[in-house]
Amino acid sequence: MTTGAEPLWTPDPARAARTRMAAFLARVADEEGLPDARYDTVWSWSIQQPERFWAQMWEELDPLCERAPERVLADPRMPGALWFEGARLNFAENLLRRAGGLLLADESGAPQEIGPSELRDQVARCARTLRGHGVVTGDRVAGFLPNGIEAVVGFLAASSIGAIWSSCSPDFGTQGVLDRFGQIAPKVLVARERVRYNGKEIDLRERVSDVARSLPGLKAVLTDWNAVIAGGPAELSFAALPPDHPIYVLYSSGTTGVPKCIVHGAGGVLVNHAKELLLHSDVGPGDTLFYYTTCGWMMWNWLVSGLLTGARIVLYDGSPTFPDPGVLWRLAATTGITHFGTSPKYLTTVEKAGVRPRDHHDLGKLRLVLSTGSPLSPEQFRWVYDAVKSDLQLASISGGTDLVGCFMLGSPVDPVYAGEIQKRGLGMAVEAWDVNGRPVVGEKGELVCTVPFPSMPVGFWNDPDGSKYRDAYFAHYPGAWRHGDWIEITEHGGVIVHGRSDATLNPGGVRIGTAEIDRVVEGVDGVVDSLVVGQDWKGDVRIVLFVVLATGLALDDRMRADLRTRIRAACTPRHVPEKIVQIAEVPRTISGKKVELAVTRMLRGDRVDNRDALANPASLDQFVNLPELLS
Repeated sequence: MTTGAEPLWTPDPARAARTRMAAFLARVADEEGLPDARYDTVWSWSIQQPERFWAQMWEELDPLCERAPERVLADPRMPGALWFEGARLNFAENLLRRAGGLLLADESGAPQEIGPSELRDQVARCARTLRGHGVVTGDRVAGFLPNGIEAVVGFLAASSIGAIWSSCSPDFGTQGVLDRFGQIAPKVLVARERVRYNGKEIDLRERVSDVARSLPGLKAVLTDWNAVIAGGPAELSFAALPPDHPIYVLYSSGTTGVPKCIVHGAGGVLVNHAKELLLHSDVGPGDTLFYYTTCGWMMWNWLVSGLLTGARIVLYDGSPTFPDPGVLWRLAATTGITHFGTSPKYLTTVEKAGVRPRDHHDLGKLRLVLSTGSPLSPEQFRWVYDAVKSDLQLASISGGTDLVGCFMLGSPVDPVYAGEIQKRGLGMAVEAWDVNGRPVVGEKGELVCTVPFPSMPVGFWNDPDGSKYRDAYFAHYPGAWRHGDWIEITEHGGVIVHGRSDATLNPGGVRIGTAEIDRVVEGVDGVVDSLVVGQDWKGDVRIVLFVVLATGLALDDRMRADLRTRIRAACTPRHVPEKIVQIAEVPRTISGKKVELAVTRMLRGDRVDNRDALANPASLDQFVNLPELLS
């Protein structure tokens, strides 16, 4: 499949030459004797020589460490690879080493600057408080917090001690928080008692109390931030630990069962985040990095790692559309954001609202827009270049909580094509495998990674023999990581994501990615959102399309016929849904992802118990005994 013969954007040669990626490619090509310094040449070498590549990345980062690694890759097995063996370092120390500070923004519209020295001071004070409550290396510290100062400082303070951080955002219900924190038994809970969202104050005191009362082994609840950092200056010290020492626990979505607790190690994440931020995103001193995220999404961890680049990072606490859909673009203009991170859902919301950021805001400093959470459609690519800015890099990125990073992402030295993620990440041996386990190009297949990478989880919590970890990624293709995405490698060396492979439709035995249909439908005037699932029906699977329409619109046979015609023309006759049903809202996780699998289970009559993992749990009730799907 070719998404576009001509690129939407090609970097000016002088601009490309100034990037950290260009310098890295040139250095590696020279030192390793490669035929040229093109991205694709260095990528091929990086997956053929993973130990050499990650040694180069270690050198690029030049991390602060008490002891350098004796070997970069001691065991190339997957799972079981051992990275940077013998090294001793601290994650927080490396983030604070060059940190450009924080900019705290919320719905009040008055950003607050926290400079590097003040940030270090608050981290030292918070670490002193944590130690006062008995926190030592290996303990867990949990944050039930919005994206603000408490979360970043709490994480850095815990990491400086060698404690393990884990966070949930305030939009989680009590049970959703307990499903996560209850498994890891934190010693200290850091929480906020009130937050503002959509112009309303939300009282969290009862929820915080209920969570605290139910957590085993909890010693302290910290809700008064002024008290946490009180008491005068404190000494900032850092525990030097092995690279596989856990720094945080992240969680799977939990929409089809109790969330898996995914444990990530300091060394691998640090080096991989350096690659993604410094090279692929070209973030550095003097830049201002923003990503709209909550503390319950892995992009928060990624954003905080932006401190290692020397950039200033922007933390936004509030609704992305209050008081209007232009609020984040105003923030970008007034604070000089250079790197703006968002999602396809948000971009669609802005577009449908008729907002054209370039017409109202000075985005002169903006040079990179990042998007993740779901596939970015070709139409959305074109809209960004038309309505936001014509001269910028648009990087659709894709990976996940499992690697707290990206398999595919941008390259500041290469063109951008509509509908394509620019490149497979350096060091990431990503292939699309067909049903026979053979790599294919220009065809759809399973996303498989065939070579180990440092940010693989160090394990799952409460999985002593590693069986849950192996089953999650390596049971299907022994020795290779199966990610669960349905992708296509393009002729440009880019990647198209067609949806989750475990949500892939299979009518008549032909596999179809849900994102292919979503792209068409959500480009239709009047359609606000959509969800595509497969319903078991008469020994086969039929495609069911759910649509959310603009206020005042009702789905009728004429609109159904129009949608089917558009889908057939843009895709194939096999993509055409047999049933099209109007719903009030699409069920989404708290991080904004559609939950096709939970809806599929509802249509089968199965229970979905972990509703607290959803931003809108009551939305699942729409799918109980739908009359349209009974015939």
